[in-house]
Amino acid sequence: MQNTSHPAAGPPVAALVLAAGGGRRLGGRPKALIRYEGRPLVEHAVAVVRAGGCPDVTVVLGAEAERVRSTAHLPGCRLVTNPDWAGGMGSSLQAGLAALPSGVSAVLVMLVDTPGVTPAAVARLVAAHRAGAELAAAAYGGRRGHPVLIGARHFAEAAAGATGDAGARALLTAHADEIALVECADVAIPDDLDTPADLARWSAN
Repeated sequence: MQNTSHPAAGPPVAALVLAAGGGRRLGGRPKALIRYEGRPLVEHAVAVVRAGGCPDVTVVLGAEAERVRSTAHLPGCRLVTNPDWAGGMGSSLQAGLAALPSGVSAVLVMLVDTPGVTPAAVARLVAAHRAGAELAAAAYGGRRGHPVLIGARHFAEAAAGATGDAGARALLTAHADEIALVECADVAIPDDLDTPADLARWSAN
């Protein structure tokens, strides 16, 4: 995977890969270990965020966490296990935010099951933050999608509102008029991978 040109340096933008899902509709296989382009999805997601300009990566694991730790090759990543992963994405976002190093100016939140997100999309969100955006989201035809970027001053509010499967939705809803929508339809695909049909479609691409 080729690196994408990165915006000017500043305080680091970290990446948070949410990879705790159990893949219930995929036969109960943890999503982190679903194979995509010859490697586990979690390895693909980490490579994407790093190539897009986020070298500091925290990965939140949940379903079969120990198996993921022993199977996936994730050198240099901060691995966090969320014991409450089955309760939804919110607790994984909370666990990941709590594990971030001090001094980062923002975090890019990447879902492990969005293999169509590219380094170019990540780089555009990082660039939007460098230009002043404290909240940013990839947009596809003008509609907000993933990934999203959260500035450090919003971390506490994001964690407080992360319940159930909502993730950062409460934060993004409360600050809808402040979100920089960064069009990425020309460089990425937002679809997630939830079902065997999704997996077959992605595998055929």
